[in-house]
Order: sequence, then structure tokens, then C-alpha cells
Amino acid sequence: MTAKFFALDSVQTFAEFERNTLRVVEVLRAKGIRPGDRVLLKAGNSLAYVGTLFALMHLGASIVLVDHQERAEETRFIARQAGAAWCLVDDDAPLPEDEDRIYLYELFVAALDEHIAWSNTERRLDFEPWGERVDGLIMWSSGSTGTPKGIVKSGGKFLRNLVRNADHMGHRRGDVLLPLLPFSHQYGLSMVLIAWLAKCSLVIAPYKRLDRALRLAGQTGVTVVDATPATYRSILNLAERRPALRDELRTARMLCVGAAPLDPTLVPRAVATFGLPLLDSYGSTEMGNVAFATNENPVATGQPMNGIDVRVINEDGAEVVPGEVGELIVRTPDMMEGYLGLDGGVVEVALDDGWFRTNDLGHVDDDGNVFVIGRKFAVQRMGYVLYPEIIEHKLAAAGCSVKIIAVPDERRGAQLVFFVEDEQDRDARYWRGMVSAVLPPFEHPNQVRVLERFPLNRNGKPDRKQLEKMALGVETAGVSA
Repeated sequence: MTAKFFALDSVQTFAEFERNTLRVVEVLRAKGIRPGDRVLLKAGNSLAYVGTLFALMHLGASIVLVDHQERAEETRFIARQAGAAWCLVDDDAPLPEDEDRIYLYELFVAALDEHIAWSNTERRLDFEPWGERVDGLIMWSSGSTGTPKGIVKSGGKFLRNLVRNADHMGHRRGDVLLPLLPFSHQYGLSMVLIAWLAKCSLVIAPYKRLDRALRLAGQTGVTVVDATPATYRSILNLAERRPALRDELRTARMLCVGAAPLDPTLVPRAVATFGLPLLDSYGSTEMGNVAFATNENPVATGQPMNGIDVRVINEDGAEVVPGEVGELIVRTPDMMEGYLGLDGGVVEVALDDGWFRTNDLGHVDDDGNVFVIGRKFAVQRMGYVLYPEIIEHKLAAAGCSVKIIAVPDERRGAQLVFFVEDEQDRDARYWRGMVSAVLPPFEHPNQVRVLERFPLNRNGKPDRKQLEKMALGVETAGVSA
């Protein structure tokens, strides 16, 4: 099968795409973009986005990726901090009016002008110049638990991490990849580049219109789906309401999930609906991709990829025995270069003999499978040290999807507000009874709030900052159950 890019409005073979992208390279050169320039790219998922990204990589630019929906003033701050000399954007991407910009459609109108005699003699896209850049890629953490940070990545390390990924998962020629993810973030970008590196077809689908995305999956013969847990929940709900949509994924051989903790209740639903498990994964923008479950080993987030090591340590820094919960630490050759400083430079991160402290809680079993519980946020309450995400993990295993926010309390240390996600909208008293039957008294909620859906940030993760605001409002109003 000839590898193709499938979009809603066009289909291109890799050869056609490569020819068009090399023309975009010439347009960018004519506009004055040079190797080493920092270029801000802010646009929604499209074939033009992928072409522009690859053209910048071929040029050896330093690419500053910004979420398409990021606020205009925040984008200005990012551009200034990164020292971006150019801004390439969609026409609807928020950008301050006084900020110079180049629209993606301008690049492609010029690149596809058949009246121009193209002088470019290059025949193949070459990412080697980009791979040599220490600051080949500047991405931003999700900010789900704090202020987003600029993360500086080596182009070469980023690509090598994706080769490990493709080898580990068994991506192969003939696969058709469907990433229902924003391409400006680690997970979505990974799948775009894996498609090119492994010569898989790529479907560029409207990931916020899942009915249309699923129809496109059926039309293109999708074999691998990648999405967040929240997206899979919506897909399963759609398939249960409209059973015909199940057939749209009849050719799928892997349903991969990442970017946020996986609700274990989704796994049996996926198996019942599509006959496939959800294959969980572990990684971060800082580290890249670390561990993946596979069809052969669908346990937790699977084992670390070749060349990457994961350990679990206690509060004293000593390694714990398999099965014991502690902080996950990772040693990887694909580690970021550092965080972006306010002056645009790179602030290196201190490693302990090559090991990165992730601030994630989890454990590793006897077979080396990595179980991720959540972020390591300790709460002092009633004389106990509690980790809200461990409590969430216990409740998820019992069938309760919950996010816990700690509200400061001078007398008790903290009050715990439990936000329960329940599409059936059962009463808070129902969930309080269920929670109380599972947890010891010192972990019981002060308040329970039932939501049909958790608010999500742009990366598809539950938005804890928004939940914190809601929790403070609950506390002020004194609403509890």
C-alpha cells in the first residue's frame, strides 16, 4: 500500500506531499527564514500544518510550537521569551494585532503556483540539519497543575525517541494512523512524525468531531488509533448510541491511549465494543515517550522502551521492591536539554547520575511493567500525609471516576473536595456512600460534587486549575453532600 496523507479536503501520496513541501521550503527561504532561526508555529491540525512543520525541519529552524487556541497575549509572551523571529499561523489563530505573521495558506498558495519556475534541485526532505539543533523543538507543558513551562528538545533526540517508539509498538508500512490529538503537543506530534519515519499513512481528522473522524477512519481503513482517555470515553458513548459507528474501526489492530491517567472502567468497555484493549502509555514532554503497553503485553503502561530505564524510590531516595508505590525516576538518552529561560536560553535540569525525578507516583511489577498512579502531591490532613491521586486510583478501581482537590483548612490542614464524573447524574449522597465504603475515615471527602464531565485542558487532560477554582467556590458557598 502506498503511504498517503488523508485529510478532509485532500489526499496526497508521500511523494506528492514531499514535492509540495520542498516548494514550501523555497517560499520560506525567499521570505528570509534561515537555519537556526526560531520560528513560532501556531495552527490547527491540517495537511498545511504538517507540510509547514516538515519544511521548517528541512530548513533546520528551531520550531516553537504553540497550541492553536492559546490566548493572544500569552502567545506574545511565548514569542518574546523564545526570541521567535517569525510567526507562522492560521488565519483564526489568536495573535496580537501588532504581531507580524505569515499565514499558512499564503505559503501554500505560493508553493503551488504552477507559473513559477522552481529552482530548488532538492528531491528529498532531509531532517538531519534539524536533528543537529540542540533547540530544534520548543514545546510547552500542559500547565494542568501549574504554570506552563517552555521545554527545549534536541531535534535528533526527539526523532530517535520516535524510532524507539515505532519499534516498540510495531508500527509498520501499511499501517494507517489516526491520532485524535492536537499536533502541537507531544503525543500528537509524535504520531505525525512516526507516520513519516515508519512510512505509515496518516489520517488528519477533526478530532473534536468524533462522528466525522470515525467515518473517515472507516473510509481509510485505519489500523492504529491514538487518543486521550476522555476521547475514548466519548467514542464509546457514541458507539453505544449509534452501533453502526462500531464498524468504522473494524480494521483497527491497536487502540492506544495516553496524555492523561486511564480510567480502568474504559478498558472492558473497549473490549466489549471493539474487541480490543486500550493500550496505555507513559511519557512526558520533558522525557519523551517512555513506556507502552502492547497487544502482546497489555499490562498497565507496559515496559520501558529499549534503552530507557525506570525505577521506583521512596522518600529517602532508596529503590523499593516491585509492587511498592513510590516516585518514578527515569533514565533516558532522549531527555530534554532543559527549560526555556526568560532570556531565551536553556536552563539545564539537574539529574542524579542521569536519573530524572518525575514527581509521578507509581510502581513496577516483577516483569518490569510500569504502573502510573498520578502526580506526587502530598496533603497534610488530620495528622495523616495523603496523596490525592492514590485515593483517586483506589476509587477508579472500584468504579468511581473522581478528581480530588485539597482546599486549605487551618484546623484540619486541608479539606478534600471530591469531583465525581457521572454521566448518569446520580446524587452526591449515592457517591458519598460508595466512597465511604471503599476508603478509611481519614480519606473521606468533606464535600462531593457530581459533574457530567470533568473540564479538560487543551491537551485533553482533566483541568485541575479549573477544578481548583470550582472547589474554592464550593468551599465559599458551603455546598456539600
